[in-house]
Amino acid sequence: MKKIGLSFIVLFAAVFIACGEDSSNDEFQVIEEKDLSSLDNSSEDPITEPLKGGVFRRIWSDPPTLDPALVSDTTSMGIVAEVFSGLVTLNTDLRLEPDLAESWEISNDGTVYTFKIRSDAKFHDGKRVTAGDFKWSIERAANPKTVSPVAETYLNDIVGAMDVIEGRASEITGIKVIDDSTLQITIDAPKAYFLAKLTYPTAFVLDRDNVESGGKTWTDQINGTGPFKLKEYKIGERIVLERFDDGNSDMNGVQLIIMNLAGGQSMAMYENDEIDITGVGLFDLERVLDPNEPLNRELVIAPPDFSISYIGFNTQMAPFDDVKFRQALNHAIDKRLIAEEVLSNLVTPAYGILPPGFPGHNPQLEGLFYDPDLAKQLLAESQYPDSETRPRIVVTVPGRGGSVGLDMEVILEMWRQVLGVEVEIQQVEWATYLEDLNQNKFQAYAGLGWEADYPDPQDFLDILFHSDSKLNHGQYSNDEVDLVLENARINPDPIDRIRLYQDAEQMIVQDAAWVPLWFEGERYVLIKPYVKGYRLTPMIVPKLSQVRIEK
Repeated sequence: MKKIGLSFIVLFAAVFIACGEDSSNDEFQVIEEKDLSSLDNSSEDPITEPLKGGVFRRIWSDPPTLDPALVSDTTSMGIVAEVFSGLVTLNTDLRLEPDLAESWEISNDGTVYTFKIRSDAKFHDGKRVTAGDFKWSIERAANPKTVSPVAETYLNDIVGAMDVIEGRASEITGIKVIDDSTLQITIDAPKAYFLAKLTYPTAFVLDRDNVESGGKTWTDQINGTGPFKLKEYKIGERIVLERFDDGNSDMNGVQLIIMNLAGGQSMAMYENDEIDITGVGLFDLERVLDPNEPLNRELVIAPPDFSISYIGFNTQMAPFDDVKFRQALNHAIDKRLIAEEVLSNLVTPAYGILPPGFPGHNPQLEGLFYDPDLAKQLLAESQYPDSETRPRIVVTVPGRGGSVGLDMEVILEMWRQVLGVEVEIQQVEWATYLEDLNQNKFQAYAGLGWEADYPDPQDFLDILFHSDSKLNHGQYSNDEVDLVLENARINPDPIDRIRLYQDAEQMIVQDAAWVPLWFEGERYVLIKPYVKGYRLTPMIVPKLSQVRIEK
């Protein structure tokens, strides 16, 4: 999945989906959903400081899942990417590189991929990883009994995958084991992004014995292949990852990762030396930017995420089945005012879908800018001009009864003042929110963001807006957009592919399938001076093995 995640940017809470969607990025988490006191270390079993390597402490949230086949959010992805691995991976420069596959060949027609598994690839218990392990793992992800919300999205290019996903077969015909070290995957057409798709957890390898013997609780004792082992998970308290010494890795890196799940104010925890990294929010930004402030020496400015936060509409439900009504809501929001006055320019107003710096981003895109007169005109021309007969509008957000964020409150007030449109807010617990979102139950939904899983516009536009996509939670449908996206999938010319995606994006924006809200601006992060090698990347990739503690 992409990611869904709860990214806490100052007072604005956005959840990044697949991994697009999620619940928390620790380095930018400034205000925790659970406003609890920090974890009392005296009440839990102490962690023995390792003799070498050191400990990296961070804030996190309880992951909805640790099963790679079920991952559809960035909170889960941030752990799963370190404990499991696949054939290929993205490095911290977002370049594709070998992981458990040492090499691969692609047929002349671009549809057959032959992977050679590393001879030293092994699970954490020392058992060798084989091509058969990959075949079983991918077929398990596709099996309808697994109930993966993202299998179709990330595996549907493989020949025969849909037969398994839809229950017509038990094996994927397009995956063949040539021998223990050789795996062959055949896809339905040449697609430039296919290898990048294999970096998503649906293609990660699992230990069949581990999964089958562990039953429904198999993730309590994970036998993974990643750079870290899951040493401990206490729900609501902490997750501890321990470095996996496979005999080949650089053992100068950090030995333990301790993720605090108990909540609390991350800035206070950072200043109390309870965590080693934190984002900086509105309340502390001026202080930290002061050169005379000691913390200023620990300040790092990170590049923006490849992500977007948005308000989604179910275009099959009234009143959002009317394009003019959706357009009216877009034109009634003064995003620049909110970004400047409410969010202190920590975000950039979004009028398109693809983030700045991302492949295919179009700075000339014609967005639906703030225009209250046009908004009123479009509302009057829509099927729902009258507040007395207009259907009740409910926007669902993840949460437990707390604030929905100042930006959202301002947006609701703008809709009321400019258009006379009244909107109710419904809050739903995160795991339930994800489940209902995947079942397209919401009339409208917010508090969400989409973060890239791999650097290709297909990962945003096709996955989120094609009529047949399982992650098209707004059920948006436009035959012309579908055709353009389908042509872009198989177009071999990289320049022409980008043009097609930009054409599709322009149509999606004009159809007002969403209210795009914010792209992240530069992110202010504090990192302890003894933490070395931590890369601030615009999307989640395995990177904790590069961290060193030098006290």
